Amino acid sequence: MKIAQQLKAKNIAEYLIYMWQVEDLIRANECDIDKIRENIISRYPEEEHPALEEWYGNLVDMMRTEGVKEKGHLQINRNVIVNLTELHVELLASPKYPYYSAAYFKALPFIVELRQKSGKQEEPELETCFEALYGVLLLRLQKKEITEGTAKAIETISSFISLLANYYEKDKKGELKLDE
Repeated sequence: MKIAQQLKAKNIAEYLIYMWQVEDLIRANECDIDKIRENIISRYPEEEHPALEEWYGNLVDMMRTEGVKEKGHLQINRNVIVNLTELHVELLASPKYPYYSAAYFKALPFIVELRQKSGKQEEPELETCFEALYGVLLLRLQKKEITEGTAKAIETISSFISLLANYYEKDKKGELKLDE
């Protein structure tokens, strides 16, 4: 919970990947607050338990209500993709951010390839990027090998998403000037 709050304030991309991991942790515990209490919350200091129980309980309720108990993402997380996509489109349309456009066009062949491999051509490009980043995170956590080609693609996508996340933070602070 605290990590999510800190990441949301500091790095929206890391926040989203963290929240996807939280969704998977909740699923691994069968959306059962008793199992979450036993397997997750119990690892934290006692004084944090009530707030964590409320936070996880609310997420479980949202996952049930939104029909994402087995797969998919919570609306709060999908909204992050929507907000990032809006900024992405504005940055591409602005002549003031050629480095952003260059990073995007460098990542685009990898995005297209990933969408073809996944069969999700209708999926938003940024969601494809985050799925790739999250997938590699899971592979690393499982200590599985990452091919050289995948590593190169992830490095390019990661640089692009990092740039977008930095612009997002600037935009939130009112420091991003998209128009002349």
